[in-house]
Amino acid sequence: FIDVMLVLLIIFMVTAPLLTPSVIDVPSVGKASAVPDQVITIEIDKNLKIVVKSRKPDKAAGTNVSQDATMDTVAKIALQLQAGNAATPVVISADKKIAYENVVKLMDRLQRAGVQRVGLSVTLGE
Repeated sequence: FIDVMLVLLIIFMVTAPLLTPSVIDVPSVGKASAVPDQVITIEIDKNLKIVVKSRKPDKAAGTNVSQDATMDTVAKIALQLQAGNAATPVVISADKKIAYENVVKLMDRLQRAGVQRVGLSVTLGE
């Protein structure tokens, strides 16, 4: 019995270095080369209250627009704020305590409505 165990141990010791570890290709977050003129931010707090914020470009300084929304009206508001410019990014910023399912539902509604550039806000760890 000990001989069998020693043979198995030697087999595992010889084959372990030959196995290549699997590599997972994880996307990374990079910095954009230029800041877009207008960004639409959708904020979801822990009570699932949705606020749509937009900074519209202006000659002197940007004017801020803030509107309350529901899950049914958020896509319509985002499209109105884009004003036909599909290149305007929409960023979702959600509280970390809400279920991820709510963020996915919001992203799905935005994409079904025709919003092309949907992203998630990230916070760098300290």
